[in-house]
Amino acid sequence: MKIQTAARLGIFAAVSFPTLFALNLDPPKAGKVEIMRASDVKPGMQAIAWTVFEGSKPEAIPIEIVGAWKNMWGPGQDVILGKMGGRAKITNVAGGMSGSPVYINGKLIGAVALRLSQFSPDAVCGITPIELMLEINEYDKSRPSDARTPDRIADAHAAQVMAGSWNGNPFGNTPTPSMVPIETPLTFSGFDNSTLTNFGPIFNQLGITAVQGGAGAALDSPKPVAGWQQSLNPGEVVAGVLVSGDMSITGLGTVTYNDGKRILAFGHSFFNLGPVDMPMSKGEVLMTLGSAFQPNKIANATEIVGALHQDRHSGIMGLLGQEAPMVPVTVKIRAFDSSEHVKSERDLHFNVFEHQKWTPYLMMMTLYNSLSEMNVFMDDATYRLSGAVDLADHTSLNLSTMTTTVDSPMPAPMALAGWWGDKFNRLFQNAVKTPQLRGVAVTVDVLPERLVASIENAWIAATDVHPGDEVPVKVFLRPYRGDRLERDFTIKIPPGLAKGDHRIMLSDADSMNRMQNLAGTSNRYLDLPETVSLINQERSNNKLYVSLLESAPTAYYDDKTLPSLPSSVLNVMQAGRSSGRPLVTAPESASEQMSLPFDYVISGSYSLKVTVK
Repeated sequence: MKIQTAARLGIFAAVSFPTLFALNLDPPKAGKVEIMRASDVKPGMQAIAWTVFEGSKPEAIPIEIVGAWKNMWGPGQDVILGKMGGRAKITNVAGGMSGSPVYINGKLIGAVALRLSQFSPDAVCGITPIELMLEINEYDKSRPSDARTPDRIADAHAAQVMAGSWNGNPFGNTPTPSMVPIETPLTFSGFDNSTLTNFGPIFNQLGITAVQGGAGAALDSPKPVAGWQQSLNPGEVVAGVLVSGDMSITGLGTVTYNDGKRILAFGHSFFNLGPVDMPMSKGEVLMTLGSAFQPNKIANATEIVGALHQDRHSGIMGLLGQEAPMVPVTVKIRAFDSSEHVKSERDLHFNVFEHQKWTPYLMMMTLYNSLSEMNVFMDDATYRLSGAVDLADHTSLNLSTMTTTVDSPMPAPMALAGWWGDKFNRLFQNAVKTPQLRGVAVTVDVLPERLVASIENAWIAATDVHPGDEVPVKVFLRPYRGDRLERDFTIKIPPGLAKGDHRIMLSDADSMNRMQNLAGTSNRYLDLPETVSLINQERSNNKLYVSLLESAPTAYYDDKTLPSLPSSVLNVMQAGRSSGRPLVTAPESASEQMSLPFDYVISGSYSLKVTVK
């Protein structure tokens, strides 16, 4: 009996000692630290990890080393397994613990970075060895081929998400326990729940958990705050900032290493983007939600203190005191009543992370959220957008469109946000030059009706005309649930128009843009100024366009339109073009005569035949 009691007391002492020892420890500070290589870590060793459960001060967590899981990260890249005790035994290995530094006898061995798949009863964690994280500093500017960006998601899944109908399991089926990276909680502040419902599954597929949270006012500016030199000690909260201001998106984790200037964190990738230039902030934890399924820290990002420069397989690296550029965005939302008076107005100001894959998606999501937060947000409405994008080379995009409810599962605000995001996608996917944006301003008017009209027919006063004649024309449009619209105008027959049969085409914007856009998207070497020019030439869908068609070919290349080309010239141009810069041709030439503005989304086309005498 005495032997059994002594044995039990020995086991109790072995289990309790790390906890009692941790209570007398001070949290680690920035500065050089001695490391212990993974090959020197043995099963049964007692370790201490540091992470924040509440507030901003790290707490100690005892860890019993289980052993090394060989080649878990890849060939020759082991992961150290440990069983966490203390508060972590209650919360489990929570989202936001990624990067929590782990020490044995004061030597840094690595960062808590992985956990067993869902429903594990034990707080078993995977520790990324510190030598793998220190390798991040040696990488060049190459970009990983498996970066997690929105364009990596299958088109079918993305379309279903946009329609709000995707119910798949983003983590797949895991019938047996597996070690997976701890999901990085991506905290959304100022975002409507419908935005997270529609966009959350996309983040889940990228290994990111979307959660609602908060952010401090200091995130309004990408400049580091005063006192950044004392920030981000090991064990404290660190965040990468994708959006800041009136709405914010921040990815939260824990600092592993800080040498006084450079920090390492997470122990696994954020998005695995390679070289980045992303604002880096401090944070505070409100509470740590314990769960056997998906434990998470609920936290706020607080103040910008530097910039992240590397996002790699084994962690992220940032520099304190540095500023990362962001795109300042202003959104004005105006709600109109049936008498066309503004009844409410709201201005939003925020900054967006600048990245060729993420900026277009973030622009799309923030515009959708701006519309969702209005009380006038409703299904049967029309959204009229006008916007300007200023580029560093002093050029600008001038954008306008209207979107309204149609017979499709995608709501009008989502369609409008998708159109908006596509313009940035065309800029950032330019194969010649990366754009630098100085600022973005957009105004969206919310009109309380479904304003859509299709071109029904047209009438011309005379079909036999002469060069120089001014001929009256009447066009009829059929709106949704309303009286037929009529519009009178006069078209002038050009003085030099050849005798014979011609057509007057009344059409919508899509018909006018189709060939020009085809030429632009077919050219893999379209330069940035040409891309801007091409976008600026796009017609707006709230106008009806009147064109005179001639039986002569038109050539479209880059951002240029060459109508009425002689066959000999066209043959020479086609022979001189490379396969990467194709020449798009049409059998007719459309001479645009005028555009008729409507406060409706115009669709359809109609042609009138005239004979020039």
